[in-house]
Amino acid sequence: MDDYIQKQARQDIKRRISRVFVATTEKQPDTILGYYTLSTLALELNALPQQLAQKLPRHPVPAALLGRLAVSLAAQGQGVGNMLLADAIKRILAVSDEIAIYALVVDALNEQALGFYEQFGFIPLCSGNHRLFLPLKSI
Repeated sequence: MDDYIQKQARQDIKRRISRVFVATTEKQPDTILGYYTLSTLALELNALPQQLAQKLPRHPVPAALLGRLAVSLAAQGQGVGNMLLADAIKRILAVSDEIAIYALVVDALNEQALGFYEQFGFIPLCSGNHRLFLPLKSI
């Protein structure tokens, strides 16, 4: 968590690679409880389950990428991750009124993260790795 915020986040924002959203408290605004990043992505049809892909046009579909979601060790188990995910979904839904976004995509770092996202309805992509997606129409 610290490495990205300290070394990479500012560069990604400056280069317009991603946007970073940070959670703090009113009492300690300089203490980061967690953060997430958002950027855009095009999903290839062959990455989607066939029953969904066959209903879509034959070209990549637009998606939002939740590139990173991290919670500080001190804030883990307090619902910060849930709140960050909810905030990301809220932002994506708001933007999807202006530009087309078919789904939210995440990369789960491990089995624990995979379970976290699956409890919210994220579905594995066909790629066989820990990349998951949530069609916006299901929210």
